[in-house]
Amino acid sequence: MKLKTLALCVAVLAVLAVIAFYANRPERVPVADMRVGQPILPPTVASRIGKLVVTDQGKKIELTRQADGMWTDTSYFGLPADFSKISRLIGDLNEAKLDRFVTSSPERLARLEFKDSEIQLLDASGAEIWSLYLGKAPDSGSGRFIRFGTESKAFLSNLSVYIDTDAKNWADSQLVNLKADDVGTVSIALESGAPVVLTRKKKEDPWTAAGEPAGFKVKPEAVSSLLSSLGSLRFSDSSATDDPAAVEARKHVRAFVLTTFDGKTTTIALGRKPEEKKIKPPVADAKSGPASLGKVSDLKADGTDKSADKTPPPAQPEFDTIPAGPVYVFVEASDAHAAVNELMKRRAFQVDEYTYTSLPKTKADVLDIPAPPAPAQPPSPAAAAGPAKPAIPDAPAPTAPKVP
Repeated sequence: MKLKTLALCVAVLAVLAVIAFYANRPERVPVADMRVGQPILPPTVASRIGKLVVTDQGKKIELTRQADGMWTDTSYFGLPADFSKISRLIGDLNEAKLDRFVTSSPERLARLEFKDSEIQLLDASGAEIWSLYLGKAPDSGSGRFIRFGTESKAFLSNLSVYIDTDAKNWADSQLVNLKADDVGTVSIALESGAPVVLTRKKKEDPWTAAGEPAGFKVKPEAVSSLLSSLGSLRFSDSSATDDPAAVEARKHVRAFVLTTFDGKTTTIALGRKPEEKKIKPPVADAKSGPASLGKVSDLKADGTDKSADKTPPPAQPEFDTIPAGPVYVFVEASDAHAAVNELMKRRAFQVDEYTYTSLPKTKADVLDIPAPPAPAQPPSPAAAAGPAKPAIPDAPAPTAPKVP
């Protein structure tokens, strides 16, 4: 066979093979949903959020974005919301992706435990723009079964998210935000005595104690700890401003005043109702009648009680201890526009007990106080008697006159 004829046959066979492949290839399985492989929350949706609603186990949290872009915790007295927590949740939804389509069967959907765990996004007018129901986690591997809104489709995603339905946890708990390097004067209220006032002209200068005697040196680590604790103070809980515990705490505050180099002051007063000890009322003797007369052996011959001649020991009082109340903080900023001033009008804020108990209580907690000079030793008895007198020589004994 000629070479040209052979090449022509090979070409014809190749064409026939291609035709046979396309004629007999299996049909393409249609994609269940075009969203597979895409982010759960499209970035374009996030930019239109006006309200975030989180629901789980019958509890509901609402967070609202104001016209100025700030968020408020609508579910917790309208306090400012923790933007970092909101941003973290939205970021998790943006980064998570749909791994695969799972089912649209009602029977299988029921087994994936879609209940009331929902994240809902609304626009500024209150209209829903996106919502997501969370089902259970898969039996093997990580991720979460999810369903969008009212759709009857379930997907498996790599989403890992915690639904927090404690309204307080979504509020911005920071009450004071002062950098230690910006503070030039600190006034420290002690448990007794006048406050200790510390000053410095520049942030790199050492602290000095105003009005204290020479030799009283400031403990820099004590000031650093104080500024760290009070400069980033956060509340742990809150109550109404007329709460009896808050009203009582205000009567027992210690005030700390932080003044920045530009002259702005922040007064932070902390206090609580002190512990009380109350004497228990005496318990009446339950004995009466014949039992009160005692045994026959306790009676004298005339029938009187022998114990009547004995002086009973004084009764020791017993006390009931009422523990100290929660620690409240009252903050006032000299800047009339500071947000904390408005917050103090709306709620009374509690802080952790350690924040209060770790603050300086005495002057020695802040200053290295030099030891007083040792008292002069009293003179010895010999020294007190003065210098010793010179010894007087004994007179010579008289001698008998010589007889001529």
